Amino acid sequence: MTATLPRRDADAIARLDATDQAGLVHSGQITATELVEAAIERIERLNPLLNAVITPTFDLARAQAAAGLPHGPFTGVPYLLKDLAIEADGVRFSEGSRFLAGNVSRHDQELTRRLRSAGLVICGKTNTPEFGMQPTTEPLLHGATRNPWDVTRTTSGSSGGSAAAVAAGMVPFAHGNDLGGSIRFPASACGLFGFKPSRARNPVGPQYGDVAAGFAVEHALTRSVRDSAALLDATSGPALGDPYPSWPAPVDGFAAAVDRDPGRLRVAYTTRTPDGQQAHPECVAALDNTVALLASLGHEVAEEDLPGLDDSVGHAIGVSYGAVVTWVVEYWTRIVGREPDVDELEPNTWAMWQQSKSVTAGAYLMAIMDLQAFARAVAGFFTRYDVWLTPTLASPPLPLGAMVSSPDDPWRSARVGGPFVAFPAIVANITGAPAMSVPMHWTEPTPEAPQGLPIGVHALTRVGADAMLFSLAGQLERAQPWAHRWPALAFEELP
Repeated sequence: MTATLPRRDADAIARLDATDQAGLVHSGQITATELVEAAIERIERLNPLLNAVITPTFDLARAQAAAGLPHGPFTGVPYLLKDLAIEADGVRFSEGSRFLAGNVSRHDQELTRRLRSAGLVICGKTNTPEFGMQPTTEPLLHGATRNPWDVTRTTSGSSGGSAAAVAAGMVPFAHGNDLGGSIRFPASACGLFGFKPSRARNPVGPQYGDVAAGFAVEHALTRSVRDSAALLDATSGPALGDPYPSWPAPVDGFAAAVDRDPGRLRVAYTTRTPDGQQAHPECVAALDNTVALLASLGHEVAEEDLPGLDDSVGHAIGVSYGAVVTWVVEYWTRIVGREPDVDELEPNTWAMWQQSKSVTAGAYLMAIMDLQAFARAVAGFFTRYDVWLTPTLASPPLPLGAMVSSPDDPWRSARVGGPFVAFPAIVANITGAPAMSVPMHWTEPTPEAPQGLPIGVHALTRVGADAMLFSLAGQLERAQPWAHRWPALAFEELP
């Protein structure tokens, strides 16, 4: 192979997960430069259609690969950063907002440094909705990211650009973060494994102490379970001054847990949303089939709803999310030196900001208190069960545009998006517990989606039980593999 790879070689590399790509570098069968060139070839070919990568950093990536890389678990493997919360010095950082269109980062986040220390080569930044607050990746600043399985449909959000890039094989895995489902929702919509770690597993500093009382976490979207676990081994652990202690990691690491039998687990499940509605039939089928598979693997299964999800919890979530929007706008106002004008924020963001200005500090703390009380109820539930299963999303991916607000209808994204993300993925963020979306089902084929659309199944467990969840994910992956499934456009000629 040469540094400029022909398409057939780039495509062959793209079929490998990050662990196998790193293995080629470690064994001397390929160079880091060749891996990076393979990723660049695929990004340049596929991105004009998908709009997943909004800030390429190809020259920096080439220079990084040529200069020599740390010997880590992923030496030479190309990687993409989501354009939200995580910063890379000297790279545009817009968080999907016209208010920050020309903003450039002046430092690396601690997680960025750890990713580089693991040997990863950062090739660009991926698309995200404005400030990550929408369940679809269609910001006015950068335009819509299209789902590789059906380019007329959403990738969900907010890690939608990263999800599209991994699903199409631009890179083997990519960064995501999660305030209420933003890793897991796009994983479901794009047929990937999406793992949300326990609170404080990965650092969010030095710029942030925490985000929304610890709701937000950092990690990745991957094709294989082992990539997710090995990456968490490489990046997790406390940083100086972190406000929360990190739960102890397993002595042998998370990657070792993937191959370990999880034992007989007590699994609760429901196909009903908190308001009692049934999910789309394809999402119900995904869950039913997974429950049957788990029973055949020897797990104890029982249908039961999660306790405590009442109107007071919903109100507290609304108050806390409003406070997040207010904090984000005020944070960037401090950095930019002025408040945004109405045409610099999207209609839904502006409406949330204006509405939440009237929320007092006391009301916010009352909301956090109510959510912490709910977290205690959830902890009680997990003394009786090990895992709670639901569909990740309440329907297959919606058409692009369905969840986009307008000045005349600023609440449309919430009104349409709410039922789409009706299952309470945010419980993991409230409680600090690990959770995951596993690609367990595809819909029937259609002309627009000849391989069908992916449907994820969501699993929530108790706080700190990340290793157990990885063991369950590994068992499901062995029993019902998904890595062989690719959207047609990933390896076909594009028009």
